[in-house]
Formats: sequence, C-alpha cells, structure tokens
Amino acid sequence: MSDRKTALGVFVLLFTSVVVAFADQPRMVAARNDLQRARAQLQAAAANKGGHRAKAIDLINAAIVEINRGIAFDRRNNHA
Repeated sequence: MSDRKTALGVFVLLFTSVVVAFADQPRMVAARNDLQRARAQLQAAAANKGGHRAKAIDLINAAIVEINRGIAFDRRNNHA
C-alpha cells in the first residue's frame, strides 16, 4: 500500500511541476494551442487552394517556433 502512496505522490509532484512550467506564460501557451488547432484545421482542408493553404501551414509552423523561442527566452532571462 505504501508503494502506491509513494507512486501517487511522485505522480502528483511531477504533474504539478509540469502545470507550473506552463502556467508561467498562459497567454503564450494559449496562443500556441490556438495555432496548433488552426494548423490541424488547415491540414484537414482540401489541398486545392493555389498554394495558399500550404503557405498558411508554413507560416503557422514558423509562428509556433517563434512562440517557443519567446517562451524559452523569457524563462532564460528570469521574466517568469
């Protein structure tokens, strides 16, 4: 029984640390989530858009990279 309690305690600790890691920048994380949902919708759309759908997906991918870099920069520079 104590092994279960220990495992549960470790799980709660890990889950809490993950939540805290993402909670420090909720708007950046929300923006990234919105972009990921938009990308999924574009990927599910028909491809015959004259290259504009593909370009939009590329731009979303670039925006997600920039958001990740911004989050990392903020964390490195102790802005959390």
